[in-house]
Amino acid sequence: QVQLVESGGGLVQAGGSLRLSCSASGRTFSSLHMGWFRQAPGQERESVATISSGGSRLYYANSVKGRFTISRDNTRNMVYLQMNSLRPEDTAVYFCASSGAIYSSLIRNYDYWGQGTQVTVSS
Repeated sequence: QVQLVESGGGLVQAGGSLRLSCSASGRTFSSLHMGWFRQAPGQERESVATISSGGSRLYYANSVKGRFTISRDNTRNMVYLQMNSLRPEDTAVYFCASSGAIYSSLIRNYDYWGQGTQVTVSS
């Protein structure tokens, strides 16, 4: 069992920044691969960024490369998503998720999910 809780969402103007946080409990965090995913209105859920258990492997969706940064602190059981230069099309519910198996950017490989946090970017 893994419990994940996201925080840090909110309303910002285009060009602004937010940092999302995800707190994990219930399992050794350092053994988990972690990811951030989002679902925009009328869209399918998509991968945003992932990070392997040791932090050595990273994935970013093309739409966020150069703007978003995923990181983790295994001493605090935390994963973060720093979001800069936000655009209205970044508006979505953002979810933190974990994978105890292989490292992957694919949604189907993630088995535990947080409740989501709303990010709204105004133009």
